[in-house]
Amino acid sequence: MVEKKGSETEASVSRAVEMEALQRKINTYSEMLYRIAFLQLKNNQDAEDVVQETFYQFVKRKVEFETPEHEKAWLIKVTLNGCRKVWRSAWYRHTEVVSDGKFPEGKGTPGDGMENAVLEKERNREIMEAVMKLPRKYREVIHLFYFQQLSIKEISAITERRESTVTSQLTRGRELLKKNLKEEYRYE
Repeated sequence: MVEKKGSETEASVSRAVEMEALQRKINTYSEMLYRIAFLQLKNNQDAEDVVQETFYQFVKRKVEFETPEHEKAWLIKVTLNGCRKVWRSAWYRHTEVVSDGKFPEGKGTPGDGMENAVLEKERNREIMEAVMKLPRKYREVIHLFYFQQLSIKEISAITERRESTVTSQLTRGRELLKKNLKEEYRYE
């Protein structure tokens, strides 16, 4: 009887430690994964569903990672695969998805004046809108390169595309983005 209570206590402590570790992972990666999913799907609910499914896969598989970078790359890859799964769904193929206009917002830098903060927020919103208008393949690599600051080699591994393909898509995406921003927002 005493042994059973001791093992139950150890199991509950072990479970609490696992839950705490999972919560740290969620706190660390959820915003980044949500931004990736939102940029791909243009819909809050779908993006939230994909992030939730990503963490479910993380818990379900109990994957061991060599480094934090490997863990981050795995989570990004699972998120992108989840977005692709949504795109392939019958509902998504037959529905015109309209963005709800609520872009994920970044954190402002402390000490900025009110005017600078408002201008920066508006500029970021305009850039995000221009990125959202890009074709999916360019949107994906631009977001991973600029917003997640991954190298071309890392993007290649995550998206399972050759490095030369990623480089070409980045170049073409930049050109389209530059053209769109000049036309629509008169950026020089």
